[in-house]
Amino acid sequence: MDINDVVIHVNESLGPQARHELEDHMRAIDGVIAPRFNDLKTHLMIVAYNSDRTRMGTLLDEVRRQGYTAQACGGMSV
Repeated sequence: MDINDVVIHVNESLGPQARHELEDHMRAIDGVIAPRFNDLKTHLMIVAYNSDRTRMGTLLDEVRRQGYTAQACGGMSV
């Protein structure tokens, strides 16, 4: 299993409920291990995922499918 982290910058300001709902949508993607927003920088969501089961593009597509503008800021393999 190859675990990666990606930081996704969401352009819109999301309240706590919207962040929670987006995390839930991300969790539903096969291969996503832990999506979480940064409590201090609420535009940044860190997503740990298994790159054998999903891709960074799939993660971005889901954020955009939920109606948000987003881009990947960076990632790393663990």
